[in-house]
Amino acid sequence: MNYADLCTNIESICENNFTTAELAMFTEQAEQKIYNSVQIPALRKNVTGTLTVNNKYLSIPEDYLYTYSLAVIDSVGKYNYLLNKDVNFIREAYPIPTSSGIPKCYANFDQNTLILGPTPNLAYSVELHYGYYPESIVTAGTTWLGNEFDTILLNGALVEAIRFMKGEADMVDLYQKLYLQALTLYKTMGDGKLRQDAYRSGQVRVPVT
Repeated sequence: MNYADLCTNIESICENNFTTAELAMFTEQAEQKIYNSVQIPALRKNVTGTLTVNNKYLSIPEDYLYTYSLAVIDSVGKYNYLLNKDVNFIREAYPIPTSSGIPKCYANFDQNTLILGPTPNLAYSVELHYGYYPESIVTAGTTWLGNEFDTILLNGALVEAIRFMKGEADMVDLYQKLYLQALTLYKTMGDGKLRQDAYRSGQVRVPVT
């Protein structure tokens, strides 16, 4: 389902004509809820970079939301996956910034930076897998979500639309129920079937029956 079809369906089901801005708002609010409810491959990016010698900080991409994994690649090409800790742990475990070595853990220092411990002793290559918000279907026209699981996108937008219209309580409950049914199926796929072989148990997973 592309964005034009989504808008047509929203207005047809709600039997109401909405402005362009209102339709965009319904859609973007639904996308944000969906993307924060289930982790799917379409929400993941991969970037590589190089650490700076004697600099314990690593800048993160502007669209970064959270980390899936961070690996330091040593001189023989081995991937060393870092443990996610907090800043206090790194400060306590590696209290002397000038003490350096191959990093073993990382933490979110601020909205733009990760802190590593210990401080890198070489200009190691790094690989970061991270979560981000894909471009909205409002501006992209088509997205993975619209193509592969349009049920949840439509029902999520309808929940926002009926709330905007101040619909009757029974209609609000009906739209919410349909959305939650779609979310259950979506979660089974995203956090279940697509995550069965995830190596780290820290990633969200649900049993698949």
